[in-house]
Amino acid sequence: MQLSHTSRTVSASFDDPNLVSFAGLVPVMALAQKAGLGALASRWLSVPTDKGANAGLKVTSLVAGMVAGADSIDDMALLRHGGMGKLFSSCCAPSTLGQFLRTFRFGHVRQLDAVASRFLTGLAEHTPLLGTAESHVLVDIDDTIVEVHGHQKQSSSYGYSGVKGLNVCLATVSTPDRAPVIASHRLRRGAASSSRGASKFIADTLAAVRRLHGTNTPILLRMDSAFFGHPSVSAALKAGAEVSVTARLNPSVKTAIGKISDDAWHGIEYSDAIYDEDTRRWISSAEVAEIDYTAFASKHKGHAIAGRLIVRRVPEGNPKAVTGQATLFDTYRFHAFFTNSTLDTITADKTHRAHAIIEQVNADVKNSALAHLPSGKFNANAAWLVLACIAFNLTRAAATLANGTFIKATTQTTRRKLISVPARIATSARKSRLHLPENWPWATNWSTLFTSVCGPPTKTAT
Repeated sequence: MQLSHTSRTVSASFDDPNLVSFAGLVPVMALAQKAGLGALASRWLSVPTDKGANAGLKVTSLVAGMVAGADSIDDMALLRHGGMGKLFSSCCAPSTLGQFLRTFRFGHVRQLDAVASRFLTGLAEHTPLLGTAESHVLVDIDDTIVEVHGHQKQSSSYGYSGVKGLNVCLATVSTPDRAPVIASHRLRRGAASSSRGASKFIADTLAAVRRLHGTNTPILLRMDSAFFGHPSVSAALKAGAEVSVTARLNPSVKTAIGKISDDAWHGIEYSDAIYDEDTRRWISSAEVAEIDYTAFASKHKGHAIAGRLIVRRVPEGNPKAVTGQATLFDTYRFHAFFTNSTLDTITADKTHRAHAIIEQVNADVKNSALAHLPSGKFNANAAWLVLACIAFNLTRAAATLANGTFIKATTQTTRRKLISVPARIATSARKSRLHLPENWPWATNWSTLFTSVCGPPTKTAT
């Protein structure tokens, strides 16, 4: 691209009161209103003093700013430019929003959790956000560290990653034809272990998923080895979910792996696999097998949980193997997980490996509103986390309505193509019309979203 030389002089001035740079906020915030975000916040939040007044407006302002790309309090000023006042009846100043968040206490954060859960239900009622479950609804749990700087962040410390920050625990729910949405969230002190409070978090998450998908839908909960313990697994089983959790290679697991016979291993589709048309099987260096296994039996007699241990092995390439002195665990690298699901061995392994999808969600939110935790107060940051998850789910719902490739698009992609669209406002006969850029590559998707939310209601047959 080359700058045009048609004119010798280029000038610029910020003087147009009818321009907006985030025209996509119109259908997105209309969707938020349909799903009841403002009404839910006004009903459930009881933040005291004048700082908590008009909670619905303040929550929707914060969420709108995050959808538009704000990752700090000061960034909320992007909602107060050009013709935004003509499109939205009211918007709070950044200082007002900051005072609102700093007034939060732990109970108010839990109230905001209730708003987020009910809002997700509202989004599911107005959009095909959750898709359909062919066999299981997949729930994934993981935690991550959000890095912070300075000495004024309450509860920040060096966690398991060696980075100073606060610990964020997320739970996502997904189906094969839809990208994951965030069902639960917690902010914890930086030095918190992954499994801290996991049983309560799992119980809350699965209760929320039941409200979304119904009581009879089978749920498979996937977790990594940090959550491999009786409290986490038993909480999932008590809630009626099946589990698929990575097992630590402790002596009990190693003993079970050693009992697997040589003819029990099956080649799988892996990074270097080749499919043999004649035998109709994968020829791969990676293989899987399973063996019956009772977890946590050594801890307490009442803690024993029966299931299967599914093991994937990959040649290690250890130098000891050349000398002929290699043991089983020198020859192969093993990855084992414990499950009580009814999936066959190969399907269970492939399904468990897909647990990595939650890492994409972690990266997505940390590349958006969670790029910073803006306050020095822990409860304000906890409220910011909840609002960031609300914004994530709202963006995902809007992308689902836009259809096409947006169904599984990241927040950044959706924002760049559907939200950050400039527009000029024209008013005639007390009606506003948005004039968007000609030849916008994603105009069809934007129009589909706009019509779905802001178009005339569909006539029903009588």
